[in-house]
Amino acid sequence: MKPELRVLAASGQLGYGIPEAAFSAGIARAPHVIGADMGSIDPGPAYLGSGRMATSPEMTRRDLSLVLSAARELGVPLLIGSAGTAGARPHLDATLEFVREIASEKGLRFRLASIAADIPKALARDARPLGAMRAMDLEGTTHLVGQMGTEAFIRALDAGADVVVAGRACDTAIFAAIPLMRGYAPGLAMHMAKIIECTSLCCEPGGRDAMLATLSEDSFELESMNPARAATPLSVAAHALYEQEDPYTVQEPEGTLDLRGAQYEAIDARRTRVRGARWQPRARATVKIEGAGSFGERSVLLCSSADPRVIANLSSILSDVEATTRQLVPGGDFSLFPRVYGEREVFLLVECIAPTAARGLAVLGVFRQYLLHHGFPGRLSTGGNLAFPFAPPELAAGLAYRFTVYHVMDAEALAPLFPVSIEDIE
Repeated sequence: MKPELRVLAASGQLGYGIPEAAFSAGIARAPHVIGADMGSIDPGPAYLGSGRMATSPEMTRRDLSLVLSAARELGVPLLIGSAGTAGARPHLDATLEFVREIASEKGLRFRLASIAADIPKALARDARPLGAMRAMDLEGTTHLVGQMGTEAFIRALDAGADVVVAGRACDTAIFAAIPLMRGYAPGLAMHMAKIIECTSLCCEPGGRDAMLATLSEDSFELESMNPARAATPLSVAAHALYEQEDPYTVQEPEGTLDLRGAQYEAIDARRTRVRGARWQPRARATVKIEGAGSFGERSVLLCSSADPRVIANLSSILSDVEATTRQLVPGGDFSLFPRVYGEREVFLLVECIAPTAARGLAVLGVFRQYLLHHGFPGRLSTGGNLAFPFAPPELAAGLAYRFTVYHVMDAEALAPLFPVSIEDIE
């Protein structure tokens, strides 16, 4: 029989604030490993394209300090994936710098492993598209990353790392690596990791509190560290639908997690025991790759209307005003995206993508003025049909980014794609 293995998920996305009461309760249970996901592409392409973090430096530093201090106090490994939101080199470097600063301030000593996830563009040319994205634009890609699996984390741990900070990574890899190294069944380890990577999101009510998984020979138990949240068989099983097109299979670089035989059993009102998932290793590894880049400057116009006649004619009004704007502003080197929110009262967000911010603001200035005074059937007033929250109502919103790559590629070997670097923090 294998000894009990306790895995603590500290954060579903580190940098947005770890609830301390639940985290402290988890630390009191003496976990054997602490893991924290730090990002994804969920916040959109801007962070991958720009190399910036989605989280504030203050909150990111606070959360890193909590998990790093706790892991070193317990003497257990700390694994962090998708560093700095999107996991490209700038994100990884910024996260590592935080870790070094915190260690210096607190007098912590440990072996630090970093794993880069940046993919050379030349390797991506034959990748296959995923989802709705068909075309690949490598030329317009600023940063290109691949999602590493457990293989990279295991190499870092085999090198003696106490703390692993990885670039873009599969969420499951953070939490499954050590159970796999300890000889637990891959299906069990990967299913556990799939559920706890979002901490207490799998509970009723869902939340962001720390989550504890306790693995045994043929099952694992799940418990939120917040007593107000319950991991029930229904809530845990429902989490298989999270971010999955197919609720029965989860695709990973090294294989497929098959959940068709999974069983969920209530231990008590707050805890659930899970068993039965199977692992199908893949003969040839695959890697999901993600790329983003900028394609112009974004400006936005903000306004609203409560006039039922404006609202009834809004589709034609917006079309006519765009046509007028294009006639008046020469060049045609801009794109307009009017968005309407609401029904009885509407909020309008008109987005302009142009080569420069000045150009975009000029376009929206014209659009705003003609929108304000546009004549339409049934109009009662020549002005006052729109309301503006402030002046000027046009705002420059910085560079606009888009996803340029969302594909999967075959890999002859994973290790060359995700190099591990080791340093001793003293």
